[in-house]
Amino acid sequence: MTANVAVETTPEIPLWNDPSHPVSARVDALIGAMTLQEKIAQLYGVWVGASANGGEVAPHQHDMEEAVDLDALLPSGLGQLTRPFGTAPVDPALGALSLLRTQTRITSANRFGIPAVAHEECLAGFAAWGATAYPVPLSWGATFDPDVIRRMAAAIGRDMRAVGVHQGLAPVLDVVRDARWGRVEETIGEDPYLVGTIGTAYVQGLESAGIVATLKHFVGYSASRAGRNLAPSSVGPRERADVLLPPFEMAIREGGARSVMHAYTDIDGVPAAADETLLTGLLRDTWGFDGTVVADYFGIAFLKTLHGVAGDFADAAGAALEAGVDIELPTVKTFGAPLAEAVAEGRVPEALIDRALRRVLAQKAELGLLDRGWSPVPPAFDGADLDDPEALRGKIDLDGPENRELAREIAEKAVVLLSNDGTLPLGRPRRIALVGPNATEPSAVLGCYSFPQHVGVKYPDIPVGIELPDLRASLTAEFPDAEITVVRGTGVDDGDLSGIAEAVDTARDADIVVVALGDRAGLFGRGTSGEGCDAESLALPGAQQQLLDALLDSGTPVVTVLLAGRPYALGRAVEDSAAIVQSFFPGVAGTRAIAGVLSGRTNPSGRLPVSVPRTPGSQPTTYLGAPLAQASEVSNIDPTPAFGFGHGLTYTTFAWSDLTVDAEEAPTDGEFTASLTVRNTGERTGTEVVQLYLHDPVASVVQPVRRLVGYTRLDLEPGEERRVRVTVPADVASFTGRDGHRIVEPGDLELCLAMSSTDTRLTATVTLTGPVRVVDHTRRFHAEFSVE
Repeated sequence: MTANVAVETTPEIPLWNDPSHPVSARVDALIGAMTLQEKIAQLYGVWVGASANGGEVAPHQHDMEEAVDLDALLPSGLGQLTRPFGTAPVDPALGALSLLRTQTRITSANRFGIPAVAHEECLAGFAAWGATAYPVPLSWGATFDPDVIRRMAAAIGRDMRAVGVHQGLAPVLDVVRDARWGRVEETIGEDPYLVGTIGTAYVQGLESAGIVATLKHFVGYSASRAGRNLAPSSVGPRERADVLLPPFEMAIREGGARSVMHAYTDIDGVPAAADETLLTGLLRDTWGFDGTVVADYFGIAFLKTLHGVAGDFADAAGAALEAGVDIELPTVKTFGAPLAEAVAEGRVPEALIDRALRRVLAQKAELGLLDRGWSPVPPAFDGADLDDPEALRGKIDLDGPENRELAREIAEKAVVLLSNDGTLPLGRPRRIALVGPNATEPSAVLGCYSFPQHVGVKYPDIPVGIELPDLRASLTAEFPDAEITVVRGTGVDDGDLSGIAEAVDTARDADIVVVALGDRAGLFGRGTSGEGCDAESLALPGAQQQLLDALLDSGTPVVTVLLAGRPYALGRAVEDSAAIVQSFFPGVAGTRAIAGVLSGRTNPSGRLPVSVPRTPGSQPTTYLGAPLAQASEVSNIDPTPAFGFGHGLTYTTFAWSDLTVDAEEAPTDGEFTASLTVRNTGERTGTEVVQLYLHDPVASVVQPVRRLVGYTRLDLEPGEERRVRVTVPADVASFTGRDGHRIVEPGDLELCLAMSSTDTRLTATVTLTGPVRVVDHTRRFHAEFSVE
């Protein structure tokens, strides 16, 4: 008798689940097996909030969306989960458990077991309760240090990846064109090269951790009229090509960004979400971008409700798909039933859906989400008991020592010393008068996209989740022997004058006055800086200028400290303050960094990423001005800044000398090499930031008087000198010519080696020879520095 032997067989793995096959083949096979509704379901997200007890996420309701029925949606699948951690305060471990359980539900509900991409905001750190709040992007720009921003982004990405997040909605690559715009704090600065290099470093760091970086806002958002949020953008094709687009080019080509978010605004009547020449012609066909294009929140619906270029939501969906938008965020509105009906009626070709779907599924395949055996258990839960949620509480730390050390390093590098009459560093003062609305406000270091300011303000009874020492606490720790008297003086924007007299009396009894002024970050008018918090002028909000002027009259030296989201005109304080210290929402370690600069424990090395205006009403202006943008005898408005882009002082001095150029002529496809010596002539270690500006005195179209084309940080001991060598390719002199092509023209150029846009130390005149040369996005972006 022969025994029956059971033979174990392995079911055939569907092609789309088999990572041994090319991604394109897997995606094609999956698309061929899907119904129309299953296809569409991969092209939208649902806004959710994690459960506080580790249960499944719950749909989040917003005043711009209708209720979402997950039970009805999930059998067809789901493309994205919007902000499961960034919608309500939830313990990170329980949030990760909630996301895990929801992904299990999603994969179980659809035929193909496809999970959703979970995305989060990460503008100044992972926007989750208890996560490190790093300095805002304007402070990144102030560091002039791509390496430290790359390391920060990698740390942010690791934290996000550890709890199950796949995509981050950062960085913002908008170039500041008008500092009245509320979102200036979210930008890196007013120069496209600085924005491009720092932003690309952020992308590299985030992508190195496996997180999909999302470039925003593509393009023109920051060029809105009068600095108003979501206003029309008055941008010509040359300004768009030479100022607004280069950071995106760089971040895609050198950073490897895998996603782009369209801007809300229109340029010359064409909204970005419906601009096929932008999202397909330029981004994909010319630049070769093969990632996903996601909608800014509600941006597709805005084609109907705000822009009036679509008659209904089906038209809006079709216009966005045709332009090149792949994913509707934050939730399903136009890409749901309206899109399905439009396809059935023949108004939208199914081929457009397949095109977007191919990109979405390819990205999910690259993330491993289509692989057989994919697990929703994130790395942070390796070996954890997932059946006991309460035992998990507090087990995931998103604000650990390494994060805080990085936050400290960035905050210290980002503090900018604008002026100093020798009062700083303070040494050991006996009596300090600490005055101003930001003296005792812990949140004065946070931007509007930090979790406490973005979400936490809606939950006042829940602890902030991170340590935020106010300036009083940090000064007390920095000057333990000093008597520190604190007076509010006035609020950030309440206009209250009643406390100014007391502030002046306190100042007269002190050895030094430290006045802490600036902003309160918020959203849509609930702050003085942040999204929807635009300024009518660049005067300090409220009665802060009156307080500052009164303190300057007290007879006691005044150190003006700014904790702000944008630069402000400071009136007579520019000349009359003993010192001015500028910080841009410097994060969890911000007040300690400021205190360290005041005491001299830290030698400041930050440089301005935006100009500080001399008068509050001379906007819009940036240092990137043509000759007609400068002061002249035919206008009574002088736009000359109080402190120019790139400016920043230290507690030592530097001498620049011995500029040489290897060859004074080069062809339009060649390069120049210049060298100079920088010596620390002071008595303490310091950092100099060598900045290279280009001046093109004669060109076929109007050029800025100067523009940044390179920079390097240089740390020197007292008496130490180093030889700095910079290779300048002709490509960096390129600009958009009259016919719309980017060109390098022959002629003279000035290479200006400078401490700032307003302080040139050494200049070399060189000449490009030969024919006009056409270049494109593959051109060389950088002047390369080396130090001998």
